[in-house]
Amino acid sequence: MSPVAEATNWREMVDWSAALLRRGTGEGVPEWNRRVLSTGLDNERDLRVWLREHGVTGYPQMLLVMERFGYPDFMTASSDELVDAQYADRPEMRPILDRLLAEAALLGPMHVQARKTYVALVSPRRTFAIVKATTRDRVDLGLRLAGHAPAGRLEPARALGNDTITVRIGIGSADAIDDDTVEWLRQAYTANS
Repeated sequence: MSPVAEATNWREMVDWSAALLRRGTGEGVPEWNRRVLSTGLDNERDLRVWLREHGVTGYPQMLLVMERFGYPDFMTASSDELVDAQYADRPEMRPILDRLLAEAALLGPMHVQARKTYVALVSPRRTFAIVKATTRDRVDLGLRLAGHAPAGRLEPARALGNDTITVRIGIGSADAIDDDTVEWLRQAYTANS
């Protein structure tokens, strides 16, 4: 089984949001869904206002809005479907992701989270790296390395899908993943474990 096949998908976030809702309000999704339907509200803006007035904000609010008006496609896709879509128009770049996942798996306990536009590598503590097919000829390895200023191969991370990612390494092929790249990945894992 490939590491991507073991990746978690957005269902994990939905479950987490449902737990936040229950913890914050004492009621679960089924109870809130009944309350939402009884309001007769038929647009997202009004529902968000009503939920806010009832103390439901953030992820729990997002969850109830999606329960009422439908989940976006990326929320119902499997992790394999999400990753396949990321590389659909650039299949020659997929080996970069596969190689980075194989290298990351050797670092220690972690799991892989497939998102709509990137794959997150998460240590037991938090996200330490992301892999994003940024252009048709480059995959970015974004690293959470607080205190490491961009220099040399480490470039500033801009718009990689996670505000905590501080630097990136642009990679053009799986063969370009050298010992230096793996060492930076290891440092990010260690700093965030």
